[in-house]
Amino acid sequence: MTVTIPLAQGLVDEVVSIRRDVHAHPETAFQERRTASLVAGRLRRLGYEVHEGIGKTGVVGVLAGARTGRTIMLRADMDALPITEETTHSFRSQSAGTMHACGHDGHVAILLGAAALIADRRDELAGTLCLVFQPAEEGAGGAKAMLDDGLFDRFPIERAYGLHLSSKYPSGVLGFREGPMYASSDSVEIEILGVGGHGSAPHDAVDPIYTAASFIASVQQVISRQIDPLEPAVVTIGSIHGGTIHNVIPRTCRMLGTVRAFSESVRERMAERIERVLHACCEASGAHYEFAYFDRYPVTSNDPHQTRYARNLARATFGDEPVVEATKLMGAEDFSFYAERVPACFYTLGCSAGPDTSHPHHSSLFDLDEACLPVGVAMMTALALHAARNAP
Repeated sequence: MTVTIPLAQGLVDEVVSIRRDVHAHPETAFQERRTASLVAGRLRRLGYEVHEGIGKTGVVGVLAGARTGRTIMLRADMDALPITEETTHSFRSQSAGTMHACGHDGHVAILLGAAALIADRRDELAGTLCLVFQPAEEGAGGAKAMLDDGLFDRFPIERAYGLHLSSKYPSGVLGFREGPMYASSDSVEIEILGVGGHGSAPHDAVDPIYTAASFIASVQQVISRQIDPLEPAVVTIGSIHGGTIHNVIPRTCRMLGTVRAFSESVRERMAERIERVLHACCEASGAHYEFAYFDRYPVTSNDPHQTRYARNLARATFGDEPVVEATKLMGAEDFSFYAERVPACFYTLGCSAGPDTSHPHHSSLFDLDEACLPVGVAMMTALALHAARNAP
């Protein structure tokens, strides 16, 4: 099978222009009002049935095909990050302290480009296509918000596909992986309650900073000694706050952390294991504690049949060379909520073409090679035109 998805230069230029416009006007989680308005307006002009305000700022564009087939969704996330941009582009962020540092501007541009191409080839479309422009992927659970707001009830979606740009891969390379691809991500919040005192007399106090330091060092034994070495997991304490001045032992110390795993059996026991270490450290020093554990994002696990189908479709469209096996990442993705509900495939698209476009995601220097955007448009269009009638 050979699949041909030609892109006119005018459409390529339009996709680049959209990406730059969205990049210049970043909006953080559930604040994507300008972006959502831009998306809704373009979809309406292309003839899509448009639904706004799903999951607060989410947008869904629906297009019915001329042939019988499944209802499938293609997803793009829209939110930016609270980061001050340090690139020198003419289209760099115009919003102080906010930046598209994870490629979501590219995701929006790719899916809008695909929307235009699909509309032009509507007579080839089978089933019903739902283009889902999602808010708040960056930690706020926009996918869950859209589902809670009836996304799958209002639109009987049977298959889900999404992509993520990646500076770890050369521009235009498509990566697929069956099964777990992104880790779960949960949060831990801890307050250690001690007894304040003078820095010269620690014996008269119960030092919460010392206890916190002991816990931070000790909690890594959960990973190194309580989990199978073949099972990836991470516990990171990313924030610690306590005290105000050199010579005062404070009464409290607060910590925030993230917990990640690739297996539900590991994930479901992490809270108990971490609290057990915390309890022992506080018992040893005489401190008390408050402990809260929050389930955030599940493991993003790709359906094997959908992944094999999408990989083969990519090879039919682009040839074998740019299609690779994607590596697991300890990062998390709320596409996982869709993949829990329907057979799904989440894949990567390389966006690196040298030092300027190889900075890690969430870096203030993050950038993407715009030559990857037409590849994303073609792949999403191929899925739209073929998956509804051919995917298993």
